[in-house]
Amino acid sequence: QVQLVESGGGLVQPGGSLRLSCVASGSITGPYQLGWYRQAPGKTRDLVASMSSPGAASPGPATYAASVKGRFAISVDDYKKTLYLQMNDLKPEDTAVYHCNVHDLWVGVDYWGQGTQVTVSS
Repeated sequence: QVQLVESGGGLVQPGGSLRLSCVASGSITGPYQLGWYRQAPGKTRDLVASMSSPGAASPGPATYAASVKGRFAISVDDYKKTLYLQMNDLKPEDTAVYHCNVHDLWVGVDYWGQGTQVTVSS
């Protein structure tokens, strides 16, 4: 079982920056994928960024939605069990609730945080 708690959201002006954090507790034994998703009102929950777990056999590069590529960066501090999403040059269309995700690749289970609201407005 894994528990996830996000923080770092808030109100920011267009062009501003925020860094979201997601602290994990519990344990997972198999390989897993880490990700950030977002959901705007009336829309589906969409993938923003993802990366392989630390120490993965074949990690590969992080992947990003086209709309955030070059502006957002996903990273992880394995020692602190914390996943980050650095968001720069924020736009009003980035407004959404952001959720972190751990996907257990062995059993196909998804763990979600409760979400943190990001509002980009002048």
